[in-house]
Amino acid sequence: MAKKKAFALRINEDMLKAIEKWASDEFRSTNGQIEWMLMQALKEAKREPKKKEE
Repeated sequence: MAKKKAFALRINEDMLKAIEKWASDEFRSTNGQIEWMLMQALKEAKREPKKKEE
């Protein structure tokens, strides 16, 4: 599993509430939902991270 790095994220309160609701609907944590959303955006832009060989 990839190592995770913590960082502060400043986000509009209304946007956060919408993400929290979406996360709840998808049975994910808010953090998990944000990670999923970012990965979808990376895939769509064809910029997803390369998978490391183990």
